[in-house]
Amino acid sequence: MNTADLGLPVDVPSTALFTDQYEFTMVQAALRAGTAGRRSVFEVFTRRLPEGRRYGVVAGTGRVLDAVENFRFDADVIGFLRERGIVDEPTLQWLSSYRFSGDIWGYPEGEVYFPGSPLLRVEGSFAECVLLETVILSILNHDSAIAAAASRMSSAAGGRRLIEMGARRTHELSAVASARAAYVGGFDSTSDLAAGFRYGIPTVGTSAHAFTLLHDSERDAFRAQVDSLGRGTTLLVDTYDVAEAVRTAVEIAGPGLGAVRIDSGDLLLVAHRVRQQLDELGARETRIVVTSDLDEYAIASLAAAPVDAYGVGTQLVTGSGHPTCSMVYKLVARARSAEAGAPLEPVAKKSLGAKYSLGGRKWAARRLDGESVAEAEVVGTGPVPAELVARQLLVELVRDGKVVARESLDTARERHIAARAALPMSAVQLSRGEPVLPTEYV
Repeated sequence: MNTADLGLPVDVPSTALFTDQYEFTMVQAALRAGTAGRRSVFEVFTRRLPEGRRYGVVAGTGRVLDAVENFRFDADVIGFLRERGIVDEPTLQWLSSYRFSGDIWGYPEGEVYFPGSPLLRVEGSFAECVLLETVILSILNHDSAIAAAASRMSSAAGGRRLIEMGARRTHELSAVASARAAYVGGFDSTSDLAAGFRYGIPTVGTSAHAFTLLHDSERDAFRAQVDSLGRGTTLLVDTYDVAEAVRTAVEIAGPGLGAVRIDSGDLLLVAHRVRQQLDELGARETRIVVTSDLDEYAIASLAAAPVDAYGVGTQLVTGSGHPTCSMVYKLVARARSAEAGAPLEPVAKKSLGAKYSLGGRKWAARRLDGESVAEAEVVGTGPVPAELVARQLLVELVRDGKVVARESLDTARERHIAARAALPMSAVQLSRGEPVLPTEYV
């Protein structure tokens, strides 16, 4: 069962308090001023990619849609806000019937992005849109960071399988979100059962060193595991002596042994030795899985090694050194009044330095060269040039408060593979560099 289509809620009564307090105080003041109902357009974008990164990956869109649907103020939440005196009674009355009724457009999940890309556009009244700022940014900043790291690791792996196994290195709920984002970015499976249950991601896992240490000998441990899980299991061979463990593993499971896992030592050297030993023992189809604090650079360094799969934990769930994407949620247009049909006008913060932003409701398209390779991210506020109409990136996600574009994780995963493949070849280089596409404003 793939539950990605079900819109399952997070394990809290609602998502309404995944919010900074100033969202509520702004709503209260706007209600009093009569400006809360002005039609407004907010956009999510980032001014820069993490240092040295050449592209970003959109992830978390499906979770954003879930969060918007579950942004509700039940009696307990209203009681908390009243008890703390966070907002006044008129505002509490307004919140008690809150339902997002606007429209959301955005880059589809799995798509790549660049500085200035309008990743998400949220349109509705000021009050209903501003309340969503924190939860939207929380999801997109986290999930996109994990997906970007996963994409780099997937590229470095060159088609070899990748296992996400970082649950023990992060918050328990972040672990589930990380596994989801990693799958979008190119990983094949996860060790986290909650992620498998909630999102239908394939799960894997066999044993740790503790299982070997439990038994009186390594042979006893291997025998117990094979008797329980079958000859196709993966045996962990680096608890004591690797060469002896491999020999014992093949003796017990036979040449049909599924895989061996190496979790320490000089992985390049050990993998070559283990492959040679397995072949000499007749276990030519037995796979080699390596783990041990891998990142994209370590994976790339093992390209010449006879490795069949990589297990990655800490570096993946921390974004491989970049745990956030610095995305922001900015008001870019608002109506002149709260009257229906009042025209929108662009707005933008005037700031010196790196916090400059461009007002106006935006569209985005990706221009291709004659070989169908992307050559620029084009962002504009006026009419879309005819040659770019078919290359527009934003898709409708929510219409009049109703989700209209929920999709499976496999769809997002396949989209990412295609989007990355359409970038210039330098996009997948691991060396530091500038964004592989320039952002052009028209």
